[in-house]
Amino acid sequence: MTPTDPSIHVLILAGGAGTRFWPASRAARPKQLLPLLGGEPLLTATARRVLPLCARGGRAGWERVWIATGQHLVAPTRAALPEVSERRLLVEPAPRNTAPCIGWAAATVARDDPEAVVVVLPSDHHIGDVPRFLEALGAAVASAQGGAITTIGIRPTHPETGFGYIEAEEAAGADGAAPRKPRKVRRFVEKPSRERATEFVASGRFLWNAGMFIFRAGDMLAAIRAHLPALAAGLDEIDRAAALGPDAEAEAVLRVFPGLPAVSIDHGVMEHVAGLAVVPGDFGWSDVGSWQSAWELADKDERGNSAPAGSVLIDAHGNHVVDLRARAAPDDPRVIALVGVEGLVVVETDDALLIVPRDRAQEVKHAVDALKSRGQGRHT
Repeated sequence: MTPTDPSIHVLILAGGAGTRFWPASRAARPKQLLPLLGGEPLLTATARRVLPLCARGGRAGWERVWIATGQHLVAPTRAALPEVSERRLLVEPAPRNTAPCIGWAAATVARDDPEAVVVVLPSDHHIGDVPRFLEALGAAVASAQGGAITTIGIRPTHPETGFGYIEAEEAAGADGAAPRKPRKVRRFVEKPSRERATEFVASGRFLWNAGMFIFRAGDMLAAIRAHLPALAAGLDEIDRAAALGPDAEAEAVLRVFPGLPAVSIDHGVMEHVAGLAVVPGDFGWSDVGSWQSAWELADKDERGNSAPAGSVLIDAHGNHVVDLRARAAPDDPRVIALVGVEGLVVVETDDALLIVPRDRAQEVKHAVDALKSRGQGRHT
């Protein structure tokens, strides 16, 4: 199988809020819909980079791209990806974590082809080396076609405590060359302490869990039936309704989906599956988890500043400035000036201004909590 085999479908998980990117990110405009790295939204970039995986191009490729999102995000999601047809939007009537929407996608794809390979990807990550990323996905697809539910693990660059880890049965190697052969997975590990993370990285057997899963549709449904029987029963009910037509299916989704077990695919399935495989990946991955991450990935001047063109930066170092106001005209006269400051994040929108030290960027969510407690949820 090659990465352009037409039996490959891609499911992009595009729900969530992303409060760590307030004030840019809001309930109706979450992280994946923002151009955090300049240019297009993260969701758009995710879909375009994997399009070659689905087909050699053209409409057939887009017909194998699926988006799972919430009802309140349908309009902005379609605006970000007009190429994806409405029939390929899996609109969740209630948030139930990742296992129900992944199971729903697998069941939907399996109606036409249970042997089809489904690639599940987050919508809001950054990939620095796309060719190497596609090579790793190709190795994972081949593993999945052979019957192994497969994930891609990121070779850790430091003892990160904010990610879960995957332990493989053998060391993954560290030279970042061509994609390695799939390894058998020993276990998934929750976010560790600094001491344990240091041990994990030193061992060479542990990889960061990036939330990428690759499987044949029928294999995932079998795993769900074995480990999440309540979810399997709900998916069967939706499937029976789908056989009666689109209207019956839509009614069943509205009725059944909110009652499905709210569980992640990691906890509900992956931690229990025998024969799980992991492909080590090294392709410039980032989860773009905070304004600090956005600064790290952004283009910067010789003093480490990332700022809009025309900004005035005097004796300023290592700052990240983002202007997301809706301008009335291209020649908006607003000028942003920073003088004698270092290591700041400055984000301006039409109704909010954030200023925070870069090394405290993870604490932005506290501002969101404060606004909600003061009854100013409209700003969140």
